[in-house]
Amino acid sequence: MFLQPDDLGQAIYGYQVQEITEGDEGIVLQALAAAEEETRSYLENNVNKMGSLDGRLLYDVAAIFSATGNDRHALIVQHCITIAKWHVIQLSNMDILYEQAKDRYDRAISWLKSLSRGEITLSSLPTISLEDNSTLLPFSSGSRLKFNHE
Repeated sequence: MFLQPDDLGQAIYGYQVQEITEGDEGIVLQALAAAEEETRSYLENNVNKMGSLDGRLLYDVAAIFSATGNDRHALIVQHCITIAKWHVIQLSNMDILYEQAKDRYDRAISWLKSLSRGEITLSSLPTISLEDNSTLLPFSSGSRLKFNHE
């Protein structure tokens, strides 16, 4: 798993996690897995959609999320933790400023959307290069078959 339960300590105090989850580590693991999957969904491009082959970087999501320890990208980890915190406090927001948590969650999602659109890039993330772009046309054109009333 990309995130570890100890990572959550960067965004939320341990006593708050214990109080919200009532000591159930399964809830924490579920929130971490959901945050990882949500972040992954923003970084993966749909290669079946022609619009995603417009020249923006294609990130190697498998390599990004297979990293462990200090090899993980710090900014991606921080945004994942912010999203995981949001998933944990949905259960209860004991001693947590809800508006501040929501603002941070919204900023993390906005940043991930900008990254996926190619508005911002991270040169330190591994990328995928397409082997043969020469066969791809920048646009397609054509018309429907002629319709005859019979």
